[in-house]
Amino acid sequence: MQAIVLTEDGAQLAEVDRPQIKPTQILVKVASCSVNRSDLLTTQGQNFGHVGGDAKVMGASFCGEVVEVGDAAQNFAVGDRVMGQGAAGWAEYAASDWRRALPIPADDMDYIEAATLMGSVLTMHDAIVTNGKFAAGQTILIQGASSGVGLMGMQIGKHLGAKLVIGTSTNPERRARLSEYGADLALDSGDDNWVEQVLEATDGRGVDLIVDNISGYVANANMAATAVHGTIINVGRLGGMTAEMDLNKHAERRLTYIGTTGRTRSIEEHAEVVRRAHEDLWDAVGARKLTMPVDRVFDLSESAAALEHMAANAHFGRIILKVGA
Repeated sequence: MQAIVLTEDGAQLAEVDRPQIKPTQILVKVASCSVNRSDLLTTQGQNFGHVGGDAKVMGASFCGEVVEVGDAAQNFAVGDRVMGQGAAGWAEYAASDWRRALPIPADDMDYIEAATLMGSVLTMHDAIVTNGKFAAGQTILIQGASSGVGLMGMQIGKHLGAKLVIGTSTNPERRARLSEYGADLALDSGDDNWVEQVLEATDGRGVDLIVDNISGYVANANMAATAVHGTIINVGRLGGMTAEMDLNKHAERRLTYIGTTGRTRSIEEHAEVVRRAHEDLWDAVGARKLTMPVDRVFDLSESAAALEHMAANAHFGRIILKVGA
């Protein structure tokens, strides 16, 4: 089969063996894949756990039709349309543990639309609900809100009854569109006055929860913008992998600061993330209450161009790879 593999010269199309599934897995004939920031970072030398097998097949999220079901797999049958996660997803066929797969929730949802959803829904539900313990009536700020996960995070906050949803983007065109995806207030995190604007919007107390897709240069300002006993969830590090932390501000605000990633989790932990998101949000996904814009669709053979497009950081919504006709 054809797949995108990681070579010394970057991501390239190659012939590799079709996966042999384990008893707990399903095999999916792939129709579409999402392009994630972690895929780009993998090509830049950071191992984010998304390179599969000896052939180093890339990709972690994919959609398609089940063509084989392992003896110990449950809930799926041949012919089911699914969204799945697992290493080696950028290929004509990909394997997923059945616990890391979900049914496409609407008959009229095509594979391109489906590919935009699963990863962002899982990441943001885990950040906002499981780790952030968000409750209706609270206030939430999404740093890096014009990213795929950011757009989904704002919608989830609104869907769960947030009193106020704030989103940030340093790009004025993208910032102007944040209200379409749940933002009551859109701010520029590159503006020296953004913290004061958050405090003004929250009567001086700060937000209850910040989901941070930027980190780096906003880390200390985040603490100043968070309410006493508030929570910050470190999801992404687009603004830098390291920062000097103001420990006094952290103590002063009595904050809970939680780091989260998928790459160090066990299958059982991933399964719990899927189960919780499915239970809380899958009806909303099927009803199109949580949606994601498609920025651009590339053929599988154009994966290098898709990664370049992501690296340019000019996209709004998801970049998708289409597999097959």
